Amino acid sequence: MSSKQLKTREKDASLLPEEEQAKIDDVRKLIGPIADKLPLLCTDASISRYLRARNWSTKKASKMLKETLEWRLQYKPEKIRWEDIAHEAETGKIYRPNYSDKLGRPVLVMRPGFQNTNSTSGQIKYLVYCMENAIMNLNQYQEQMVWLVDFQGFAMANVSVKVTRETAHILQDHYPERLGLGILYNPPKIFESAWTIVKPFLEPKTCKKMKFVYSDDPKSLKIMEEVFDLDKLDAAFCGRSTGGFDYQAYAQQMKEDDIRKSNFLDSSSASQSHRSYLSEPHRSGSPDLDHDSNMSNESGLSSGEEANHSNLECIDIQVQELSLSCKDIQVGEAAVAEQVK
Repeated sequence: MSSKQLKTREKDASLLPEEEQAKIDDVRKLIGPIADKLPLLCTDASISRYLRARNWSTKKASKMLKETLEWRLQYKPEKIRWEDIAHEAETGKIYRPNYSDKLGRPVLVMRPGFQNTNSTSGQIKYLVYCMENAIMNLNQYQEQMVWLVDFQGFAMANVSVKVTRETAHILQDHYPERLGLGILYNPPKIFESAWTIVKPFLEPKTCKKMKFVYSDDPKSLKIMEEVFDLDKLDAAFCGRSTGGFDYQAYAQQMKEDDIRKSNFLDSSSASQSHRSYLSEPHRSGSPDLDHDSNMSNESGLSSGEEANHSNLECIDIQVQELSLSCKDIQVGEAAVAEQVK
């Protein structure tokens, strides 16, 4: 075990199992009767995620969890079905491929350059649907997923301030500790400039977990080899699979998943004593999880560690300024080209 992994383990082990359980019990008391309305989200495993996202503060974790419960009761994300968002998925801008990473974590491929709608509410609903589907497909004792962001065709025009703000809010406040690793694949220079703006608003630990990968850089490509089985990984990400995104096949897969979800929710087995797509029977002290937990902490991104929501407006303003600057540069370049002609 490396010294870095050892430090990570020591940090994770700073809270004894009985201390963690005491905090979980305190949170359950603090959130009150609303917990009875969504018991699957108030299991020990689920509460533990909210505590970790709030550095084990029972007050902050209970506030966060209570707001999530209220959001779920109103938004009803578990009720979203394929037919509700099928048109958002046509270009493959977000999809779950049929492979996982080497830790068994489901993958969400995101391609912002493939945006095909202008509806903020539709885009957010599709994001939530994809998150719920990925969580439902988590392996037992696995809590996190991988985001593989493909910048093919990306332009600053693909950046919506409103969608960006709402996306950060949803992921940060309602899906804590769900994101295990973020890979930014072939980001253009424009995005790199945007990243320098966003980075100061992120936790240092989070910044270290975001991985920039370039197809023409053998060193960064080693990340793909370490994280994925290249025989299963799409060729678009320097893997050896030529499958790619097939809308019709994906639609069928999602419809089948919807049926499984409906059957589970309608079943009398959907109780707090059973595993669900919302919460897993994970305990941070479980020896079976030590290896996976350390691997995730080495290369993972916790959505609960992202920028404070209050800083998002500052980021949005600076992204807009960057976009305008890029447009000015493009106009200047076009003028020069015209003179050359």
